Amino acid sequence: MDGEELTAQETALYDRQIRVWGVDAQRRLSKSHILVCGMKGTIAEFCKNIVLAGVGSLTLMDDRLVTDEAFSTNFLIPPDDNMYSGRSLAEVCCDSLREFNLMVHVSVEKGELSTFDGEFFDKFDAVVVACSSLTNKKVINEKCRKRPKRIAFFTVDCRDSCGEIFVDLQNYTYAKKKLDATVECQLQYPSFEEAVAIPWRSLPRKTSKLYFAMRVIERFEVAEGRNPGETSMADLPRVLELRKEICEAQLLNESHIPVGLLERLLVGTTEHPPVCAIIGGILGQEVIKEISGKGDPLKNFFFFDAVDGKGIIEDISKSDGS
Repeated sequence: MDGEELTAQETALYDRQIRVWGVDAQRRLSKSHILVCGMKGTIAEFCKNIVLAGVGSLTLMDDRLVTDEAFSTNFLIPPDDNMYSGRSLAEVCCDSLREFNLMVHVSVEKGELSTFDGEFFDKFDAVVVACSSLTNKKVINEKCRKRPKRIAFFTVDCRDSCGEIFVDLQNYTYAKKKLDATVECQLQYPSFEEAVAIPWRSLPRKTSKLYFAMRVIERFEVAEGRNPGETSMADLPRVLELRKEICEAQLLNESHIPVGLLERLLVGTTEHPPVCAIIGGILGQEVIKEISGKGDPLKNFFFFDAVDGKGIIEDISKSDGS
């Protein structure tokens, strides 16, 4: 991939971007292959951003049919229902994304990603999974980690006015400017399974409450056999019981997981478009940084809550001394 040069057409189309991050970064981007699973509103924003930036190819996976809820948050779905009747979300979004940048190859893959064998992942440089179950995130991340080449893994989940991004770049090397010199930096990332298994008592007291709340909701969905987002206020009593059980086991005060936050995550099954734009923008930026190898990458969680308007980066990794 590194030996291939940009074509004259690519150089002309991406001229402004090349001025910002350089021809070498654009060359890497133009030869990259990205896999996306789960065409939610946040992912629609992400896909738009990386297609306009000029990735080499983008493969979409989501066999679900278009619903009114999907239409309300996903701007890639056309207003004419005759255009998507009987077609999957991935197929409808694929058509729209192709129009954003004719130089990017956008395609559809059918099936359940967690059931694909490891070799399927070898053709991708990054895998992005949206609103997937706790079990599936662990399985897909592990398959990426077991491949001969390094495959970046990202998850994103947007519920109501809250959003979470997880990043696993494995053993990642990147360039960083310090004064007049460019230095090589290295980061070691934990897997998703490792990151959510960190003992809560070992985390800083100021760790985002969203980290803890999302883990409770994930555990609840697994225990009840629910897909992500298949919750309502009627589930609150059981969720509060689970919060109590987990906090007692983790030696954490229940006040770290406010009831009001859990309520919002339970009933917020519909994404808020402004939050989708923010989370999708951050995710696109991180994927671009990972591919280009330039700029400080996010390690390893990003949380956003529109209620306080804050975006928080949390490094949830096992310390050497724990």
